[in-house]
Order: sequence, then C-alpha cells, then structure tokens
Amino acid sequence: MLSENIKSIRKSKGLSQEELAIKINVVRQTISKWEQGLSVPDSDMLIAVSEALETPVSTLLGENIAEKEASDLKTISEKLEVINLQLAQRQNSRRKTIHWLLISLCIIIVIGFVILFLLNSPYLNWNFDDPEIAVLGTVFHAFEWVFVRVAPAIFIAALIGAIMTRKKP
Repeated sequence: MLSENIKSIRKSKGLSQEELAIKINVVRQTISKWEQGLSVPDSDMLIAVSEALETPVSTLLGENIAEKEASDLKTISEKLEVINLQLAQRQNSRRKTIHWLLISLCIIIVIGFVILFLLNSPYLNWNFDDPEIAVLGTVFHAFEWVFVRVAPAIFIAALIGAIMTRKKP
C-alpha cells in the first residue's frame, strides 16, 4: 500500500521519480524500489517524502484519519516495521518457490538422462527406408543430441541456483 501511495501521490503532484529523488536527496533507483515494493523508506526518509509531496505521513501509509504530527516517529516506525515484515515474507516465499522450481528442474534433467540411457538410442536399429520413420529417427536423434549437450549446463546452473536460494541457518 505504501508503494502504491507514494507512486500515485507523486504522479498526482506531477513529479518524476528523478525530481522526487532530488527533493529528498536520494537516487532515482531508491524511489523506484519504494514504488515497486522492493524496499521501504525508514521513518526519517518517510517524513522527508511526505514533506516533498506535501502529504501527511498517515496518507502515505494509507490511513484515512486526521493528520498526525510528523514527530510521532514511534507510530511511523511500527507501521514501517509491519511493512518490512510483509516485504520479508513475500521475498521469502519467492525464494522458496524459486528454490523448489530449480530442484524440480534438476530432477527432470536427471530423469531425462536416465530415460535416454535406458532407451540406448533405439533409432539406430530402425529401417530408415520409410520416410516417416526417417523423419522420426532424425527428430529423435536431434533431440537427444541437443539434450545431451545443453542439459548439463542447465543442470549445473539450476544446481547452483538451488544452493544459492536455500534457507540460510
């Protein structure tokens, strides 16, 4: 909600991300991260944003109650803590999903190699006089050739990704 409020209020004031960034003395990428919900401003920065946008902090945080004093840092900090917790939970969920997708990809590749090993290139014994058999054999051989050369690189990349996305102790 904070991210959407910053973006909509900034746009309603006719400011670009760059202009807002200059007003509060940060880089444009910081504003972009706030608006995408990838990070949140700390309490001091939130007050600076509210002053630059001439909007109460409570409005930025999504409240529809009377304007609070800017010095009420404790309330602002508590709300930012909740937003940070929600952001951390979303990132953790994304990390878990990617981790299991990468593990699944590794398993699929191993199964593919086992199947190809067990099949032992059956097309080599086919009668290629029939054009349909010849096409099917060529397609199967092309798939096998590409799989054996590309799958190991994908497997290594997926394995490294799975290791990097595992939960840290």
